[in-house]
Amino acid sequence: MPLHLLKLAVGIDNVDELRRIRADRAAQRGGSWVYTRNRPRRAAEVLAGGSIYWVIRGHIRVRQLVSGFRSERDANGRRYCLIEVDDELVPTWDRVWRPFQGWRYLPPEDAPADRSDKPEAPADHMLAELRALGLL
Repeated sequence: MPLHLLKLAVGIDNVDELRRIRADRAAQRGGSWVYTRNRPRRAAEVLAGGSIYWVIRGHIRVRQLVSGFRSERDANGRRYCLIEVDDELVPTWDRVWRPFQGWRYLPPEDAPADRSDKPEAPADHMLAELRALGLL
């Protein structure tokens, strides 16, 4: 089973906003990747079919398939890693996740299932309203 990565979508309010930002960046850069300071030590396990799951406002909402890792150096000689990802954002079932910094490994048994073959979950604005009413 592949290992997954988990990353916060800082400053992003909903899936549509993440989709727009990721598409804009891919168009500007000529490819889709995520910057991170540290390269995963378990990269081979992630490359065996793993995805990066995005946490938006405290909930895992979507994922992108990881297709590669590239180690680079900035102008000051500091190392960083580019996590190459597929352009498509795959919706997942909503799963609460506590905030963290950077990225984390996500074991396959903790990864939420894709929503593509199941009935549509409530929209982000509906979930926010239910939370405000104390129902979620």
